[in-house]
Amino acid sequence: MDFTIKTRFQPTGDQPQAIEKLAANLKAGAKHQVLLGVTGSGKTATMSWVIEKMQKPVLVISPNKTLCAQLFQEFKDFFPENGVHYFVSYYDYYQPEAYIPQTDTYIEKDADINEEIDRLRHAAVQDVLTRRDVVVVASVSCIYNIGSPEGYQKVSLQVKEGQRIKRRALLNRLTALQYQRNEIDFKPGTFRVRGEAVEIFLVTGDRTLRLEMFGDKIDKLLQADAGISPEFTRLETGSFRLFPAHFWATPQEKMEIALQNIRLELQERLKVLRQDNKLLEAQRLESRTNYDLDMMREAGFCSGIENYSRHLEFREPGEAPYTLMDYFPEDFIVLIDESHQTLPQIRAMAVQDKVRKEALIRYGFRLPSALDNRPLRFSEFEDHINQAVYVSATPGKEEMEKTTAQGKNRTDGKKYVVEQLIRPTGLLEPTIEIRPTENQVKDLTAETKKRKSAGQRVLALTLTKRLAEALSDYLSEQGLLCQWLHSEVKTLERPGILKDLRKGKYDVLVGINLLREGLDLPEVALVAILDADKEGFLRSKTTLIQIMGRASRHPEGHVILYADSITRSIKGAMEEIERRRNIQETFNREHQITPKPIVTSIKEWPFVTEKKKISTEFWMVRDKKLLNKEMRKAAKDLNFERAAEIRDLIRKLEKKEG
Repeated sequence: MDFTIKTRFQPTGDQPQAIEKLAANLKAGAKHQVLLGVTGSGKTATMSWVIEKMQKPVLVISPNKTLCAQLFQEFKDFFPENGVHYFVSYYDYYQPEAYIPQTDTYIEKDADINEEIDRLRHAAVQDVLTRRDVVVVASVSCIYNIGSPEGYQKVSLQVKEGQRIKRRALLNRLTALQYQRNEIDFKPGTFRVRGEAVEIFLVTGDRTLRLEMFGDKIDKLLQADAGISPEFTRLETGSFRLFPAHFWATPQEKMEIALQNIRLELQERLKVLRQDNKLLEAQRLESRTNYDLDMMREAGFCSGIENYSRHLEFREPGEAPYTLMDYFPEDFIVLIDESHQTLPQIRAMAVQDKVRKEALIRYGFRLPSALDNRPLRFSEFEDHINQAVYVSATPGKEEMEKTTAQGKNRTDGKKYVVEQLIRPTGLLEPTIEIRPTENQVKDLTAETKKRKSAGQRVLALTLTKRLAEALSDYLSEQGLLCQWLHSEVKTLERPGILKDLRKGKYDVLVGINLLREGLDLPEVALVAILDADKEGFLRSKTTLIQIMGRASRHPEGHVILYADSITRSIKGAMEEIERRRNIQETFNREHQITPKPIVTSIKEWPFVTEKKKISTEFWMVRDKKLLNKEMRKAAKDLNFERAAEIRDLIRKLEKKEG
């Protein structure tokens, strides 16, 4: 199937020239391009029209999960009939394995895996392997090891009507694919037997496959959408390819070779440790590794199996790991959203991982081959890129230099930097004013109340999580509907908070760094930046421009900088905003355009299941004894998350009383 855009909009403003230039450069083989587009100019729409022109698989990399969620929804709206997927880290909480030798402290890996995101990751990978009309919107998680695409496909099982296979052999193959038999709790990644039929709940979570057997032959192949009472229909193709339920799937005939290689490495490492008289480390490593080997031999899987990925994938020491990028065909295109922030993240990942792993290896917690379970190094990431478009309102020095270096000279190289500075709506950059930091919170409260009375929304930016939460509590006490948003908020809850802000459930959202790039919040008319004169990453020129851009989607967009001095960053940001404002004003005059508000529908985030929040459940309760009783009951039922939320509610009540 071809990429086909479904939208009532047509390219306008300077979108047509941007689309033509980007597509022409891609067809000419340009490896690097920059799309320098201001907030609200329709960069996602431009890239969608480019995708339709190019008809190639696309990987979109975004700097955080919140933006990934928004971009996924936008691309899904443009391409409802094509494969658009969401690929981010599946951890709601993640504490990596680590060892601190100074205090002899071992920190075991602790993680809370979000099963819904895990299913979405599998769905993305499987579509990349089986179709070309696919867009995957990913975080930097896409540069982490997920196992060999060759192994993932080799282990897969092709089933078709008329195929001869004994039922026991079929069940054994499903187990080898790491599907679990479960006759009671039928969920993604499991299968069950119903008389002569075998039902498989696909790991992608979207449907159930039913194989009806007649003797030693598959008589019928049926499928049904996931649900309590599925309605099965005959599979038109008569065949289906089942992929593994986990990554790092190794063909059975190669598993024993991999295990033997792990044993050999273990013996070599034990010899080194004993020669250095590190007997405790040797005993620890031997015990842990042998346990993992037993688990892999019996179940084909073990906790932390990714640390043995070099052996399971038969890679050479130091060889790059297999990532999502390896699953794409060679001619795929990479769109790096908010490149000024995404590229530095990618560059830093491998360095941080190596430092942590070296301590684990030195003190006998892991084999040296664990170093090869890592994200891509930046040079390896660049090697994986066929063609890239860096998308940003403030592109960084690195992508600009790469892009312009492709020309015969610097002037010629500028043809690969495509500007999109005109908003089709005619909206201008926000007005900016500077106010002193003294009484900045009281001033912000008064301004927020003004905006609330006008039906508008506000974003407030602080420097730390603690300040964000404290400011949110204070504004709530002043009668405003307020919520904070930072990295502690779970991945799939963030889009819901942004949706609630747009709907008016909140008057103001308080954040730190997640309220910067790309968020589509046309109801926001005021952006307030506290302590704007504190020079640093969170108050750099680039950051300030990005934050100010959140107010540019509203006709009355305004920015207040609370600062006692005008820093170089503030001056540079204000000058750039003024330059862009002048360009838009000139365009509006020449084309007789009157700025009009952006109208975008507020859509439900598809991957969140609604649950009653504690604050909603007990919003009228002021009896601490009752709340304490509910908290103890939740803890007794091992529902520690609910217990912690009730505890926080009790603390808020105590704070108000005290």
